Order: sequence, then C-alpha cells, then structure tokens
Amino acid sequence: MRLPLLALLSRGPAHGYELKQDLEQLLGSAYPQPNVGQIYVTLGRLEKSGLIEGEDVAQSNRPNKRIYRLTDAGTEALRAWFEETADEPRVRDEFFMKLALAPRTGLVDQIALINRQRREYLNTMRNLSKLSATETRDNRIAHLLIEGAMLHLQADLDWLERCQEELEGLE
Repeated sequence: MRLPLLALLSRGPAHGYELKQDLEQLLGSAYPQPNVGQIYVTLGRLEKSGLIEGEDVAQSNRPNKRIYRLTDAGTEALRAWFEETADEPRVRDEFFMKLALAPRTGLVDQIALINRQRREYLNTMRNLSKLSATETRDNRIAHLLIEGAMLHLQADLDWLERCQEELEGLE
C-alpha cells in the first residue's frame, strides 16, 4: 500500500479518504478494496519515514483534516519503485505445499485436492467474467486487472492439469 499511495500523492496533496476513493475508482471492485484505517496507518508510517509531509487543515463544523504531500525523498522512492522489476515467479505456493505433503499425512487424496482447487479457480474465473461484463466497460485499468487475473487463473488451471497427469502416471 505504501508505494501506490506515494504514486497517488505525486499528482498533488490529498487526505486519506480521497486516496481511498482514488484507488477504488482506478482499480474497480476486482481489486481488494483498501481499508481506510490501513490507509491512515500507512500514511502515518510514510510521514514518519520522511516520504510525505502532513498538514492539519481546519474545517468548520468538523474535526481538522490532515492533508498529505509527497516530499523529495518520497518522489525518489517512487522513481526507484518504478525502476524495479516485478517479483520472481511464485515458488512458495500454499496449494503446492498441501499437494506435496498430502501423501505423508494420509488424510487426503492428492487428486481430490487438485479437483477442489480446480473448482475454486473455475468459480473465481466465473465471478471475474461477470465482474468484467458489468464493471469494466468504462475502466480500462480495471479491465486489464481482471484480464490479468483470468490469464493467471488459466495458467494455474493448466498447471493443475499437469499435476494430475503426473500424479496419475505414478499410480
């Protein structure tokens, strides 16, 4: 959450609730909606680390509002983030750990695990397809997010098929 908030603040000062709304509008409902409490905690940490500055602004009939702006250090951190490549392919996969350990426990069949996970992925794809049809017509970013998630799910489904073929070949 740190760096996306810095990116939003690069356009100009804002308060926490505005940043939450900006994220929701940008990413649509396919992306997990940020908790406003999490945003304010993160803003506090960013301020302590010198990446942003906060200023209290008086409001009539309401408590003061804290407006945040990016510092030079925040801009540099943001530039460095954009220069970094994405993480390596995932190798710490909880499902794979379950699949690998299942035979040692005797509690569950590996093929049953694969089938359960396949159903979950297919349900998720179905839900994303519905979401894409209703919410992403006017939001290209949300459409791309959903499309990327569906491509990852398809790759995961292909991998599950490969696991099943390999495990059935061992029997």
